[in-house]
Parts: sequence; structure tokens; C-alpha cells
Amino acid sequence: MSPSPAAPWLLCWQGLLAGDSRSRLRQLLPQIAGGMLCALLLVLPMASRAGLGLLIAACGLLWLVWGLATEPLQRPLGAINGWLLLYLAMAVVATGLSPVPAAAAKGLLKLLSYLGVYALMRRLLEGAPQWWNRLAAALLLGQLITAVVGLRQLYAPMEDLALWADPNSVADGTRRIYSTLGNPNLLAGYLVPILPFAVIALLRWQGIWPKLLALSSLGCGLAAALMSYSRGGWIGLLLALGSLGLFLLLRQSRRLGPLWGKLLPPLVITAVVVALVLAAIKVEPLRIRLTSMLAGRGDSSNNFRINVWLAALEMIQARPWIGIGPGNSAFNLIYPLYQQPGYTALSAYSVPLELAVETGIPGLLAAFGLLLSALRIGLQQLQRDLVLSLPAIGAAAAVIGLAAHGVVDTIFFRPEVQISGWFALATLGAARQLR
Repeated sequence: MSPSPAAPWLLCWQGLLAGDSRSRLRQLLPQIAGGMLCALLLVLPMASRAGLGLLIAACGLLWLVWGLATEPLQRPLGAINGWLLLYLAMAVVATGLSPVPAAAAKGLLKLLSYLGVYALMRRLLEGAPQWWNRLAAALLLGQLITAVVGLRQLYAPMEDLALWADPNSVADGTRRIYSTLGNPNLLAGYLVPILPFAVIALLRWQGIWPKLLALSSLGCGLAAALMSYSRGGWIGLLLALGSLGLFLLLRQSRRLGPLWGKLLPPLVITAVVVALVLAAIKVEPLRIRLTSMLAGRGDSSNNFRINVWLAALEMIQARPWIGIGPGNSAFNLIYPLYQQPGYTALSAYSVPLELAVETGIPGLLAAFGLLLSALRIGLQQLQRDLVLSLPAIGAAAAVIGLAAHGVVDTIFFRPEVQISGWFALATLGAARQLR
């Protein structure tokens, strides 16, 4: 039997305040952490930014207390943690060399706070993987409430929804819901990583009430995403659920004969593609909204993004290796020097461009390595049947959806979306460590 790997030297500070292993605090820490994380996932779309900030900071502080009170786990860091630490190092360098260091320091502090949430989630799931069901239930319950509130807006006065109609777009007149989030694109971005978890919960949970929660969250979430008319959200959701369906088919094909194992996935994929094409052709609101994607600069939203992307590329060319520092505060101070007249923006409206602007090409490569590692771990779980194997497959699909949506928007950087992304990464990391 091979010896257990030693704890990484980066975790040598853990256990400095460890006392009696039977201490009441150490026994309560998993329950406290689980309860705090459940509260955070539940109120994500409904709490104020100040409230979310307090919860996020409390999660990071609790992870520090947990680490000081317990010995480090005798496990290697793993690929996900390695890429995250590399990106964090790039962000620190970019902050130190930023032309606006004070603003970049604010962004670095936000990044550290999110990493604290991720670390707490991963520590909890590695030690008590049964908590995944409770965290997912809190996430789905919050999503269900948000979706129902959004769908009720369809019965609100038309003027409330007309605020999102763009008179200069080929989709002029489209009415879009936004629920408690105040923005239809943010609503769609919030739903993209959660709906794959709803599918996994429906397959995984036992009992009528848990399955009813998962099914209600899935149905209402799909309807709300459709009524948001967010083109980027639709792309992300299509790839998230499509990849999840493919993963589940590949997983199930192990139990079929050689013939059906090879024929079933392409047959199902073909049927789904035909159904989507027919829906895009026959359903007029969908056809109009999808047509706007192909309008190029003829659509005002497309034209705005193209101009912002061009300015972002100039920012990258000016500082390709170290960036301007993390966070929207640094971006807001530097972007006006490169923006085209009349095209103010709060971000680069593309996650890859935003990462390259903030931390340079090395930071973008580190993020790309993180994405590939997450997908590799998810694919490895197709051949495993451990407690977190099925959730990890859903998490990989959620990461794919977030990445697809992030190509054309930066909704990911909002806490309502980003926390779900960290939940997906924590699920993948914990699944990789379990044996």
C-alpha cells in the first residue's frame, strides 16, 4: 500500500491552533460551514451587494478558522488548485505593476474573497461529500424563487418590460424578464450554471419532494431563461445542457451493448439538433432574436460590443504581459483612454478579453489551463461511480456553459453568477480527490 502524500508546504500554517481532536469547535465547523454556504447559495439572486459581501467575507474567515483549528489534509493540491494559485500569482504581479495600483488592489481583494468561498466549499465537500445535496438544494431553491418572480413579470404592466426593448435593434419590441436581478442578461447568466445541477439532482435525488424541487427548478428555470431573450445566455445554456446530455449518454453507453453504445449518442444528438433548428425556424420570437446575432453592426447591441472589444484589444496590446490589474475599478480608470467616442463600458464584454486586459496573456493562459483541467476531471468521472461522480459531470457542463456565455459577455464576474462557478469548480476538485 503506497503511503499517503504529504500535505503541500503552502498549507503548513494549517493546524497551528489545533488542540484536542474531540474539541466541540472542530466538530461543529463542518455544520457551521455548510449552513453558511447554504445561506449564501440560497440568497444569491435576492440579497443586496452589501449582504452578499458580508456572507462572502464570512466564508473566507471561516475557512481560515477551520484551517487553523485542524490539521491539513494529506493530499496534493491538484490541478485546479494549482492553476488557481498560478492565476492568483499573476493577479498579484499585475496589481503591483498596475498604473492604478489602488484600484487594482480592490479587485485583488475581491478575487481573494471569492477564493475564500471556493476554499470553504472544497474543504467541506472533501471532508463531507454528502453536503453536496444540501448545497445544491439551497442553490436550486433560490433559483426556483427567482425564476417564478421573473415569470410573474409576464403579467406585469407592459411598460415594465418595455424598458429592455432596443429601438435600434432588429429585435425591437421584444419584451424581456429580469426577475430580482434587474437585468435580463444577468438573469440568464445566473441560470446557465444552475440548470445542469437541476438535471443532476433530478437523476440523483430520491423521494418525491426532492425530485419535485429539482423538476420545478429545471422547468421554471428553462422558461425564465427563454423569456430573458439573452442571446449569450441561450448560447451558454444550449452548450451546458447539450454537453451534459452528451456526457450522460456516454456514461450510459457503458451499460449498453456495443452496437447501441455506438449508435445511440449520434442518433440522439441528431434528433436534438433537428428539433432546435425547427424551433428556430418556426417560433417567431426566437427567429427574430437569433437573426439579430447575424446582423453584425446592423444590430445596436452587436455594434456596441464590437467597439468595446476593439478598444479592449488596444488595451491588451499596450500591456500584453502584465495587464492593468484585476477588477472593474482598474478597468473603469484605464478604459476611457482607449474607448471609441460614445461607447463607454464597465467591462470588456468578453471574459477572455477581460482576463487578458487585467492580468495579461499569462493570466489568460492560466485561466485556460484551469478550464481544461476542469473539463478533464469531468470527463474522468464518466468512468467512475463515486459519491461525487455524477455531480462532477454536471459541474463540467456548468463550466462549459459559463465559458460559452463568457465569450460574448462578462456577466460571470457578478457574484450571482461567479459563486455558482466556484461551486462547480469545488465539486470537480473534491470529486478528483475522493477515492
